[in-house]
Amino acid sequence: MTETTAATDGTRTTTPGTEVVTRFAPSPTGFLHIGGARTALFNWLYARHHGGRFLLRIEDTDRARSTQPAIDAILTSLRWLGLDWDGDEVYQSARADRHAEVAHRMVEHGHAYRCYLTTEELAAMRAEAEAAKKPLRVRSPWRDKAAEADDSRPFVVRLKAPTDGAVTIEDRVQGSVTVQNAELDDLVLLRSDGTPTYMLAVVVDDHDMGVTHVIRGDDHLNNAFRQLPIIRAMDAIEGGWPDPVYAHIPLIHGSDGAKLSKRHGAVGVEYYRDELGMLPEALDNYLLRLGWGHGDDEIISRTQAVEWFDLAGVGKSPSRFDFKKLENLNGQYIRVADDERLATLVADRLDFVPTDEQRELLGRSMASLKPRAADLLDLANGAAFLFRKRPLEMDRDATALVSGEAPKLLARLHAALDALESWDTESLETAVRQVADDAGVKLGQVAQPLRAALTGRKTSPGIFDVLELLGREESLGRIADQMIV
Repeated sequence: MTETTAATDGTRTTTPGTEVVTRFAPSPTGFLHIGGARTALFNWLYARHHGGRFLLRIEDTDRARSTQPAIDAILTSLRWLGLDWDGDEVYQSARADRHAEVAHRMVEHGHAYRCYLTTEELAAMRAEAEAAKKPLRVRSPWRDKAAEADDSRPFVVRLKAPTDGAVTIEDRVQGSVTVQNAELDDLVLLRSDGTPTYMLAVVVDDHDMGVTHVIRGDDHLNNAFRQLPIIRAMDAIEGGWPDPVYAHIPLIHGSDGAKLSKRHGAVGVEYYRDELGMLPEALDNYLLRLGWGHGDDEIISRTQAVEWFDLAGVGKSPSRFDFKKLENLNGQYIRVADDERLATLVADRLDFVPTDEQRELLGRSMASLKPRAADLLDLANGAAFLFRKRPLEMDRDATALVSGEAPKLLARLHAALDALESWDTESLETAVRQVADDAGVKLGQVAQPLRAALTGRKTSPGIFDVLELLGREESLGRIADQMIV
């Protein structure tokens, strides 16, 4: 395939057939939030769609805020979502010497310079800009001074940004975007302590990792115009530094259109897994549809996503996070999920370690439980009746259902069920219906107290499924606990 980006100095085209390489580059200062997960997903899908590589870079240059628990959370969340990366993850902090090397090369060739502006001078420039109600754009007087290096004075290394003309990016999502070079400033590449800035490190790492496509949030669009002069400078110095293909994705908003916050769902991916009981394929599917579409398709498998995904399907407008839609989608995935897999996931949520026999029972119960469940929490809550100890503790609604004349009905049910030769749903249903007919009441008037006696609750899976799952001995014992003979 051939990829192209356009700029005022001419269109640059990579060699036809160049392998697509994307990357996800989170900062490990907290959890992997929903917006970051979607960015990772889009990068992963684009690479897989084109038979390319998806790389992971941990941007941990902020040593004060970067933590190992945050790194672990990011890696765990990506793996849970099924977003595997090619090769080992790259840690940006380990590459500081390489970043500095590039900056010094730029100084040697006149594309960057040592700036000796003092803190006081910068403060004065900032105050002047504020007084004029203009943004601060540093054009240091040192950019054109042929001063000899003076290591006795503190300095930063600044980019010698172009001042004339404009730069146009043909963004794969935003379209043609132009910024006048006069709007850019001489950004800092190396701080006074010699450490690289984010802008420099990102450019160098993307180049060294062979990244061909930069797919990220549109809050980084302005960064692209600040980073391109670094790329162009290094290409002029040594060649082989092509512009990447840019695709800046609109951010995710809350359902009310406001910036996504914790009240909308801007929490870590682990929260959706652990606290909300979501399946990874459901969250993947939902994130995919946040800002990308393929006709009217809503349920999209991973195989279909890889086959269909391309940047042309990404919209320009911010997408809205709707928890109810996510919950509904997760319920649909629950209903088609493998019963044994669901049983394993539910077993991890029980307040005890189930035996092999209990795990087998969980597996058999999933077919009855999952049609009513929106998430794994619902499944675990629904399965709880299977393992309750006798006599069951009744909730308020269940207590009402086994009072009055109900115990007498339960005694009839006990006798009818105890007489059954076969304990299967068909035989159970026939027996319960016969009790209702003999008592001259509707089936529900028998089924409700029976459900309460068996589960301690007003709601449960189908009553005949409950009887079969509990088995003869346990069912009859629970009924006996609530009846009057």
